[in-house]
Amino acid sequence: MRDVCIVGVGMTKWGELWAKSLRTIFAETALLALDDAGVDRIDSMVVGCMSSGLFVGQEHLSSLLADAIGRTPVPAARVESACASGGLALRQGFLEVASGASDVVLVGGVEKMTDVTGCEATYALGTAADQEYEGYHGLTFPGLYAMMAVAHMHRYGTTREQLAMVAVKNHDNGSRNPLAQFPFKVTLDGVLGSVLVADPLRILDCSPITDGAAAVVFCSAETARKLKKPAVRIAGSGQATDTISLSSRQDIAWLESTRVASEKALAMAGRKVGDMDLFEVHDCFTIAEIMVTEALGLVPKGQGGKAVEDGLTARDGKFPVNVSGGLKAKGHPVGATGVAQAVEIVKQLRGEAGPRQIKGARRGLAQNMGGTGGSSVVHVFEAE
Repeated sequence: MRDVCIVGVGMTKWGELWAKSLRTIFAETALLALDDAGVDRIDSMVVGCMSSGLFVGQEHLSSLLADAIGRTPVPAARVESACASGGLALRQGFLEVASGASDVVLVGGVEKMTDVTGCEATYALGTAADQEYEGYHGLTFPGLYAMMAVAHMHRYGTTREQLAMVAVKNHDNGSRNPLAQFPFKVTLDGVLGSVLVADPLRILDCSPITDGAAAVVFCSAETARKLKKPAVRIAGSGQATDTISLSSRQDIAWLESTRVASEKALAMAGRKVGDMDLFEVHDCFTIAEIMVTEALGLVPKGQGGKAVEDGLTARDGKFPVNVSGGLKAKGHPVGATGVAQAVEIVKQLRGEAGPRQIKGARRGLAQNMGGTGGSSVVHVFEAE
């Protein structure tokens, strides 16, 4: 397999983008990435999107989005793995270049979520769970993650305050990110006193409904050298699945798909998790970040809550997690999230992250997952 590099990134501000369509949001970010890379052609493109049919009534994104950026007749594909759709798009683009099938690939992620009612958005997101065994009985994602949180708290002594500390940390990071949907700080008392959604999770434990897109340009290492652009190499890629239903799992307080995907990505990179300088992980709910840090091996099983309390995952901690603000503050347009994680790490490794820059960052890891961990994709990035 050939070495694969990212030579261009693009992202615009996320939020409730009432005046923009799905194709406009995607086109803006894609063109930014192509301009950043300094390329005027692509061999193919891959787009991650979870549920455009339910959110905006539009399918056939491969044709729509290639047309939107004036890149027909290049081959294009839309991929889906629930909230891990963006991460899966990264993996497919990586494999396309690594295999030699294409030399320059545009990888994007997009979701337009605010054009429907809250009930319709809840239904669309719920399709990432088991509809027959979970959705039928009224379980939504806050309810499912609340069950995971209760199990984790009961088994390991994780506290309600530790959950809130994840939100406080990520909003503090997000306050340094001008592209974040919610670029402001929150307090511990503010999180604990916010509206209850599904006990023990409150509204400030939950990622928001978001419109947004992100894009990167992949190419071979040889092409990257010719372009003479700051390049970040994809050193490792891993993917895994788990049961879609929580009731089928041996342990609902553990993310097995994340463990397996991260081990695969790190093995390909020839690295250990402790070699990473920063992490962008899937904090769709505060308990999710705690469980992900354990599954990645940053801390022992059951110690994720204590790690947040001790500052281990803070921006200036041993393992900086979600310095972008994460899904919690940056936003979570589900199909775009995995690609945005790559954008953040590339900016960090190029030293372009501004006030949230991790000094001397050379390696980073991104973890993106679908549903309650039914799918997970992990990538390892290294500065060239």
